[in-house]
Amino acid sequence: MEHKPRVDLQEIADLSPVESRAPMSREERLARWVEVLERDPKRILRPLHGIEFRKPEERRAIRADNSPLTVAYEDRVLRSEGLAGDRLGDAVDFFQLTEHEAHTAFCSCHLGSSFEASHAAWRIKALIKRGARPYQGSVWGRIVSALFAR
Repeated sequence: MEHKPRVDLQEIADLSPVESRAPMSREERLARWVEVLERDPKRILRPLHGIEFRKPEERRAIRADNSPLTVAYEDRVLRSEGLAGDRLGDAVDFFQLTEHEAHTAFCSCHLGSSFEASHAAWRIKALIKRGARPYQGSVWGRIVSALFAR
């Protein structure tokens, strides 16, 4: 590794301090994910398979190469905000998704074997619009929660 004085580095790089800012909100994180997906709207992505059939500890580890979660993890901004990986549990934690939202947005039973990034972006936009999570506390929400609590 070559070491250079700061003065020499300033000639080839911007060394100004980064402004500190508040962490992104849930909506900002989701909006960033949409933005990243929409950069290549025709990119073919793969869903996650059998989310609802896995035990809770297995469910968090589910991943697929070239999934919408992979696209999120490829983004340096989302990683710098704290996205830990491209597994379902990483996305649920980071984007503050319910398991029902994650299942509806990314499972193969809703998406088939492949889909375009633009479709994934559309599904995430729907999560942003819902915001308040309409199923929470409802009979349907309790049924879904019971399914995922197995």
